[in-house]
Amino acid sequence: MKSLIFAGSSLDDLRNFPDEARRAAGFELRAIQNGLDPSDWKPVQTIGKGVKEIRIHVLGEWRVIYIARFREAVYVLHAFQKKSRKTSRQDIELARQRYGQIGGKP
Repeated sequence: MKSLIFAGSSLDDLRNFPDEARRAAGFELRAIQNGLDPSDWKPVQTIGKGVKEIRIHVLGEWRVIYIARFREAVYVLHAFQKKSRKTSRQDIELARQRYGQIGGKP
C-alpha cells in the first residue's frame, strides 16, 4: 500500500470537510492507496499529467485533487469545496503549484 503525502494545507483543508464528506474522502483515498480507482473521479490534465480529482457529493460538492503515478506515494495536492460548476482558477493554480513542488512536470 502506498503512503499518503499531503502537500501544503491539503490535510488541514480535508479535515475541515463536514464529517460525512471527510469519511467519504478517506474511503476513496484508501482505495487509491491500494491501487484502485475512486468511485467518482475525472482526470485534470490542466494541472499536470496523471493528476485526478475525486468528486464527493455529500452535503455539497467537495473535491480532492491527487496524483498516484509516483511509485512511493499518493500525493494529495488540494482539497476544497466546489461552489460553482467550473473549478475556480485559484484552486487550479494552487494544485498546479503544489504539483510542481513535488517534481511533477506539466
